[in-house]
Parts: sequence; C-alpha cells; structure tokens
Amino acid sequence: MNFEIPPGLTDLLQDFTVSVLKEKPDDLVDFAAEYFNKLKENKGNLSSNKREVAFEDDVQSDEEFAEPPPDLPKRYAAGRRKSVCAERYDPDADDDDCEKVVHPKSDDQRNRLQTAVKHILIFRALDDQQMQEVLDAMFERKTTPGDHVIDQGDDGDNFYVIDEGQFDIFVSDNKVGAYDNKGSFGELALMYNTPRAATIVATTDGTIWALDRASFRRIVLKNAAKKRKMYEALLENVPMLKSLENYERMNLADALVTKQYSDGECIIKQDAAADGCYFIEDGTCRIMMKKEYADDPSNEQEIAVYQKGQYFGELALVTNKPRAASVYAVGTVKCAFLDVQAFERLLGPCMDIMKRNIGHYNEETERIFGKQPTDQ
Repeated sequence: MNFEIPPGLTDLLQDFTVSVLKEKPDDLVDFAAEYFNKLKENKGNLSSNKREVAFEDDVQSDEEFAEPPPDLPKRYAAGRRKSVCAERYDPDADDDDCEKVVHPKSDDQRNRLQTAVKHILIFRALDDQQMQEVLDAMFERKTTPGDHVIDQGDDGDNFYVIDEGQFDIFVSDNKVGAYDNKGSFGELALMYNTPRAATIVATTDGTIWALDRASFRRIVLKNAAKKRKMYEALLENVPMLKSLENYERMNLADALVTKQYSDGECIIKQDAAADGCYFIEDGTCRIMMKKEYADDPSNEQEIAVYQKGQYFGELALVTNKPRAASVYAVGTVKCAFLDVQAFERLLGPCMDIMKRNIGHYNEETERIFGKQPTDQ
C-alpha cells in the first residue's frame, strides 16, 4: 500500500518539531495539545501562511526569500538554491542510467571520509557497492569560524557529514544545539523537498564532506525505497506479524538491516546474550542445540531447519534469557536483523503471539531430548 504525503503536512510537523526544540517542554503530550489547539484558533493566519494540509493532485510552493541570510560568506552564498518548488521525489521514476559523480580523493581523504560516515544512520541500508558510490560522490569543504554551512529557509543543495570541527545549530536565531567533531545534517530538506529547517554555523576551523542533491536521491533515497519494498514483501509473509497495521509494518521494515553469512557460519550462539532477532531474506538456516546432560555437552543436535520468510531469535528477547539454541547458515544466507531496542519498540502488538510460540518450541525440544530445557 502506498501513502501519499499531503501538501502542507511536512511543514506542519516541521514547525511543531522546531517549537519542541525551542521550548523543551516537560510534558510533550500537553505541549502538543496546546500547540495544535492554538493553531486551530489561528486557522486564518495558518491559511495565509500556506501551512494548511490539503489533498490535491498538483500543489506547488511559490515561497521566495527576498532577504539573504545575515553575514553569509560569498563562497557559500554563490549558487545557493532558493525554495521555488517542493517537487515530489518518485524513486520509481528516477533514472538509474544517469552519470555517476566522482570526486577524486587521496588515500588520506578517503580514509578520513570512511571514518566520518561509519556511523551515519541513513547509510546503514546501503550495500558495499552503493557505499563506495557515496564515497566517490562526496567532496571535501573547509570551514572557518562564522561560516554558514546551511541557512534556515534555503532549499536543500547538499547533505553534509562532519569530519572535524564544531558547529552551532540555530532555529529562528535561537541556538538549539551543537555538533562537536562528528555528526551529519541536511538530509531532511533533500528527503522531503522542504526548505532548510535550521541554520548551521561553524564556530571553529573544520572540515565537512558534502553529497550533492542528485547523488543523495539516486543512491540513498532510491535504494532505501527499494529495500523498504523488499522488506515489506518479506514481512507480509511472516504469520507473527499479521496483527500489525500497515504503518507498523512499514516502521518495522525501516528498522531492519541486512546481514549476510557464509556456509557454516554461526549466526547466533547458544547461551549468548540476545542482541536482536532475524528474518531470513534468502537461504536456509539450521537450528542446533546442545543436550544439557549429555556426556559431551559440546555435541549439538539439529532441532529444526528454517527457510526464507521464517524468523528466529525472538524467544530470548521475549523471555529475557540467553539464547536457547545456536543457528548456522546452510550455504549463503541473508537475514534482515532487528536489534533489541527496535524489537521492544515496534513488536509490542506481537508479544502475545511470540509467547505462544514458546510452547511449540518446548514441545520440539522435549521430543528430541526427552524433557524441556531448563533455560530458554
């Protein structure tokens, strides 16, 4: 199922988010209720500012920003795009054959860039080849104190990753945060086709890496859309997840990370602490368990074989106990991994179903070993 974001919704939520960052309320729910009640009372002003949500086929924003941002250095102001049209990005209509951007780099630059992007969240869904395309397309930019990297209200031109340096974050001339020698910014304007929501100003000498708008969309957004569709198709066939709403399944798909294993590789180890659960994208997995009171406790016995579309690792998360069995790859295996934090946040509606699965698991182990395991 495809959902179309109505024009005005992104602006509405963006303004609310900015208000939260500025006010830092103790009770977010009360603040939200008061904020939207005031917004409703001032509906006339809202309409004049083009913030209303309207479901229309062709809506364009003609916002122009007549006044340039204050003290903007010329080398950053030149060529800066102004917000003229909030066009929608359609991953399916994007051309895969467009010319790839490559900015040559020294070995030192590439090593520094790889370190800087290692923990960037929006890159985690990319495979090795796609990640190399990102590294090729990014270019280095030096900053000095007072430089405005981006300005609130400008249209998005680049996504930025900090190599080194300190940068302040301003919303409506109010400082709301800072970056200290790490971090990234600028993706929201490129993802949602909205003006910049904040101003980023360098407070020290620094180095940042930039990824242009076209490359960001082609590599990051298009591949993220493809991966989400693939994960949604996988999750639709998991019986445990039938109780999830469509939007819950979409959130789950966004939280998954692909991991690949070679033949015989151990995916999870019996008695280890649980770090997440796994959904098999492709391949076969063998579930093995040690017999607790056997003469050779290291001798494992097969209790099940799982195929594409099946899942494992959830029992240890449900019971808050160590892994009850080991899982090995049979041939090359690709799994979609959901970490423990996301599991607890997203799979609450499925908890009762997963607990019912424990009974079936006990029956299988009792059939093989003659009794139920004491620690699952």
